[in-house]
Amino acid sequence: MMHSTLMLCIWFLLLSYLSETCTSLHSLEVNQSIRDGETLVSARGITEVGFFSPGNSTRRYLGIWYTNVSPFTVVWVANRNTPLENKSGVLKLNEKGVLMIFDAANSTIWSSSIPSKARNNPIAHLLDSANFVVKNGRETNSVLWQSFDYPSDTLIPGMKIGGNLETGEERLITSWKSADDPAVGEYTTKIDLRGYPQYVVLKGSEIMVRAGPWNGESWVGYPLQTPNTSQTFWFNGKEGYSEIQLLDRSVFSIYTLTPSGTTRNLFWTTQTRTRPVLSSGEVDQCGKYAMCGTNSICNFDGNYATCECLKGYVPKSPDQWNIASWSDGCVPRNKSNCENSYTDGFFKYTHLKIPDTSSSWFSKTMNLDECRKSCLENCFCTAYANLDIRDGGSGCLLWFNTLVDMMQFSQWGQDLYIRVPASELDHVGHGNKKKIAGITVGVTIVGLIITSICILMIKNPRVARKFSNKHYKNKQGIEDIELPTFDLSVLANATENYSTKNKLGEGGFGPVYKGTLKDGQELAVKRLSNNSGQGLEEFKNEVALIAKLQHRNLVKLLGCCIEREEKMLVYEYMSNKSLNYFVFDETKGKLLDWCKRFNIICGIARGLLYLHQDSRLRIIHRDLKTSNILVDSNWDPKISDFGLARSFLEDQFEAKTNRVVGTYGYMPPEYAVRGNFSVKSDVFSFGVIILEIVSGKKNREFSDPEHCHNLLGHAWRLWVEERALDLLDKVLEEQCRPFEVIRCIQVGLLCVQRRPEHRPDMSSVVPMLNGEKLLPEPTVPAFYNETIITEVNCKLCSSNELSITQLDAR
Repeated sequence: MMHSTLMLCIWFLLLSYLSETCTSLHSLEVNQSIRDGETLVSARGITEVGFFSPGNSTRRYLGIWYTNVSPFTVVWVANRNTPLENKSGVLKLNEKGVLMIFDAANSTIWSSSIPSKARNNPIAHLLDSANFVVKNGRETNSVLWQSFDYPSDTLIPGMKIGGNLETGEERLITSWKSADDPAVGEYTTKIDLRGYPQYVVLKGSEIMVRAGPWNGESWVGYPLQTPNTSQTFWFNGKEGYSEIQLLDRSVFSIYTLTPSGTTRNLFWTTQTRTRPVLSSGEVDQCGKYAMCGTNSICNFDGNYATCECLKGYVPKSPDQWNIASWSDGCVPRNKSNCENSYTDGFFKYTHLKIPDTSSSWFSKTMNLDECRKSCLENCFCTAYANLDIRDGGSGCLLWFNTLVDMMQFSQWGQDLYIRVPASELDHVGHGNKKKIAGITVGVTIVGLIITSICILMIKNPRVARKFSNKHYKNKQGIEDIELPTFDLSVLANATENYSTKNKLGEGGFGPVYKGTLKDGQELAVKRLSNNSGQGLEEFKNEVALIAKLQHRNLVKLLGCCIEREEKMLVYEYMSNKSLNYFVFDETKGKLLDWCKRFNIICGIARGLLYLHQDSRLRIIHRDLKTSNILVDSNWDPKISDFGLARSFLEDQFEAKTNRVVGTYGYMPPEYAVRGNFSVKSDVFSFGVIILEIVSGKKNREFSDPEHCHNLLGHAWRLWVEERALDLLDKVLEEQCRPFEVIRCIQVGLLCVQRRPEHRPDMSSVVPMLNGEKLLPEPTVPAFYNETIITEVNCKLCSSNELSITQLDAR
């Protein structure tokens, strides 16, 4: 009996030892450790974690590799930038669920992040997928931390890369510095979430290769997939991630970003145990980003690359183009004319890698016809395409301004519709003769009608007088408004015959001059230019609106002049000119201390509140920007330039126009793309102005070199990182009130939120600025990740601020 009991105890101890030994092979419990020379192995023996030395280096790193695969394949490194100098390293798991690496002096050289979830007997496992996870005890679905959330240089099936626009989180692949040094190198593979997300390879902040956006089946510029794998991508407007899954457990496939910036696809099976390179990732000439410059397509025949301008475009530098130097790209053959843009058409290209989408607009719900119509209604839209090519196509992608990085495929890619003037379309297809004949007939008929009218007027003077009187009444309709009028000679003398030395500036309406009357009164005279996109209707609109408005933060209209061909508005003179004269100038900006800037912000807010709520009319300005904010001698702001404004009825809150007006950089997305405008459109513009006043930077000219963000994106990133004060203009650092600055930045971000219903109205903004109302947390801003259009060939846009002045009926 005693012998049996003794044998039972021996067996029990042996089983306990074996059980403990097996556990130690693929898990690490609290206060257990792995020393250099020891490893953890996954359950099926596929992957292993331990200390290693890369290449010819003697330094030691904690890494994960595939077992029994030749050559040695490391896919993840913990202490990339903090190596151990010898084999003294120890890996431990503490009671908080944190993995820690210690050196010989027991100093921590690396640790995982502290889990946000509650910990209960944490334990670390290495999975067969090469994911090193820390879980709550034996709970299979309670992951506290995992290595897949912190990729190194290798994309592994089951690992997600992408990011979150609201939190600023990014998961990306970064190359090693060299084969001997796994520290973070200069190349990065990531999902660029600006505009519509796309897959890119960067060197520093410069795009080297662009695989393009996800088209429902693949990345459009990299259509081939590894056998026995499935790739997916999802994006909800706030966050987007891509993931590769294995369809066969006996197959292994990984993507490694090499120190030279190429992507290698390694593939093997459980039978082969060798990892041949399925794809080296070497790109041909057309694969290099913007190989052909702008507005051109790259073709590669297997040996050489050639570039071709898009339909309706010509080489920007013909001499360079003819010697195969294509980097300058192409420009429109005929400059865009917003006035006639509704006659434009589209030329269809097939099998293309579609252009860079970082500045694109997209909709998942629109169909291709709606997409075409939306593009045609915006004279800055240059191309459109389906978002998803599956099942006949769905969704909408719109491009504005220049098109970059296109490539012609023989069988992959997708359709792209390029906007071209009607004159260019006449050279396409077989219907040219019919079109020309139709145009000829139309012109002939119009000519006959005009000739008949002229003959009728000559033979019937009464008809001519009636027509002339009607035209005269239209011109003189402005006199119905009770407003003082100035004689043309008086204004000519006051401005010294519109002398250039008296010129204060120029906008979409025309030049503005300083004038002085004989009694010494100073005036600002706005003279309608013959080249202006604005005309009599806009002139009358401004007079009709502002004559009925009286507020200390609105510029005061003193009178007007309509005489001969001249049309002028006379305003009170502002000695400090416009806000942009100071806020964007490094020297003059010093005159605007924080108290003055805060006073200007609050004054603009009060003026907008009056326009939106307290005046007899509800007015939407539609072109609010720093150059339209005048500043008097006391540094009080005055909102000016109401030529593009619209009035709403008491019960009207939103309207739509077929012709977008305003200034890019200050327009909200619902207006710039769809033409929808409301009081929230002005709120968005006001938010941009706040951030510009605080930072001293122009939204449409600022570009964060590290993250390629515009001013809104830069402000948002600093806010998320709790570094909002870093946005402050450097000249204000020693004289500001930090709590006011942060409050203004928060209000600015609230005003530029993507969805109009999320933006506060001005009745909330004013008490927010005064500290009388609690401020909610802002969400991601509109155009957070878009490059603001800075160069537009449109004769109806003002040269200094890109004000689009093509109007529809009011």
